[in-house]
Amino acid sequence: MNTIDAFEKDIHLQVDFLKSFKKQKPISKSLQKNTIFTGSGDSLISSLLAESFSDGLIKAMDPLDLYKNKHLIKSKHVYFVSISGNTITNIKTAKFAKKSIAITSKSDSRLAKASDGVILLNSPNNDVFTAGSLSFLESALTCISLVKPISIHKPDVLFRKTKCYSKKIKISKKVYVLGNLLTYPLAMFCAAKFYEVMGYDVHYSRIEQFSHMELFSAKSGDTVIIFEEKNPHNKQLAKNLKKIGINVVHPNLPSEKLSQILYCTFLSQFLALNEAKKKRKKDCHFVAAKNIRNVSNQMIY
Repeated sequence: MNTIDAFEKDIHLQVDFLKSFKKQKPISKSLQKNTIFTGSGDSLISSLLAESFSDGLIKAMDPLDLYKNKHLIKSKHVYFVSISGNTITNIKTAKFAKKSIAITSKSDSRLAKASDGVILLNSPNNDVFTAGSLSFLESALTCISLVKPISIHKPDVLFRKTKCYSKKIKISKKVYVLGNLLTYPLAMFCAAKFYEVMGYDVHYSRIEQFSHMELFSAKSGDTVIIFEEKNPHNKQLAKNLKKIGINVVHPNLPSEKLSQILYCTFLSQFLALNEAKKKRKKDCHFVAAKNIRNVSNQMIY
């Protein structure tokens, strides 16, 4: 099975997985104030979602920042999010936390062994090395459920709606994805899928900051994706961008917060997948780009 086909199959496995997802018991509010979530790549995105859903009670931080500033975690409970459990910075940092908990799919990983506790992820996959989708969804929901009670509403309906909408969207090779307090992590996720699957030039930004910074690098024909419910502010932004020839993608997001997260997750995956099919790609960019991946592996592991 090629890696684009594996990516597509993993995407579709999410619907059944969501129906059986096992939530975690939320951390007490008092303990959340003394808790940090950390991870890299998709795992940092999951950590940022925990921060958003906790209304800022817990903090999400970069693991290398924590390792270089060990005093920040000596009195903290730290959740280390890592699917593989082998990211070296997480492993080194876990040894310095007051209490370290690994959120990982590998119970025998080096991170699990270095931590005081383990929350095991066990979502199914096709055993093919491909861009993260189902594994990210499980880690994201696990992190969110650790800070707030959650309920998943009609995931199959939401999935079909998102898939249908994604087919109507045209994407340029230069893309900007914008998010707010809740959806900024998903703007990062969307960019990551375009990096991994297509190798495209994609930028992620908070909605306010885009008008101050990234906008000045945009050109006619570029694409801006807005991950936020429609309101007077972002409607004005979309109108202004269209006037200067920028392609704007502004989906109608659900009003319920967790449904927004699921919608943006699904849409991010489908946009990258649809682009790969359009270009008749068989393998994800990061799989085919072996020299780049070797540099990544040397730094990560």
